[in-house]
Amino acid sequence: MKLIRVFLLRGLFAVVFACLGGFAAEVGKEAPGKIRVLVITGGHEFEQAQFFKVFSDNPGIVFKAVEHPNAHALLKAEAARQYDVLVTYDMHQEITDEAKGDFLAWLKAGKGLVVLHHAIASYQQWPEYSKIIGAHYYLEKATVDGVDKARSTYKHGMHFKIKVLDPNHPVTRGITDFEILDETYNLFDVAKDVHPLLTTDEPESARLIGWAKTYGPARVVYLQSGHDHFAYENPSYQQILRQAIRWTANGD
Repeated sequence: MKLIRVFLLRGLFAVVFACLGGFAAEVGKEAPGKIRVLVITGGHEFEQAQFFKVFSDNPGIVFKAVEHPNAHALLKAEAARQYDVLVTYDMHQEITDEAKGDFLAWLKAGKGLVVLHHAIASYQQWPEYSKIIGAHYYLEKATVDGVDKARSTYKHGMHFKIKVLDPNHPVTRGITDFEILDETYNLFDVAKDVHPLLTTDEPESARLIGWAKTYGPARVVYLQSGHDHFAYENPSYQQILRQAIRWTANGD
């Protein structure tokens, strides 16, 4: 019976590994012409198999996934050399001064950053993070420069239309307006220096839901979409994410 359980566990592990695609891909190995991506999760539940399939189905990348509290170790200089683009899909709050320095060093090296969905709400107590991503989502009411800010909102299961504001930008090139079933966010701040890419007229959502920007030499993209498999499996979302990774890796 013990031997049978061992084989069953090995089989289950193999199935999970296959579902996650490149979840544990060895990006350090040579991958000529491919972008090396580090995907950070943690602090928010999500459909893992469906989410990571978006990355394993992307022929232009190899990727490794890491979950908090182990994520920050891979931003240290030696480990960070293995990656070109950081994709954040976390909602983590704890970050040491050392980890902040490593995060900033990543960006100062000109490496890319793609921020997805609930990662807009990470690191609430680190003001520089809001400057990096170009937005601040309020998990609690706050007063900013004498202005009262309500708690940001979200709503599940919304079917709405996304409009492309800049069809000539490398992130949105080839994309036309499309519909999606996804979670919406509202009442969050967006910096004035972002380059608008995607918008919506859905009343339960903020109007601007996708943008590009720079932080020093680094290219940054934020995409509000991406709550679950309805978004992950949307062809337009998949293409935008592929192109966001490529653009932030300094490829047009």
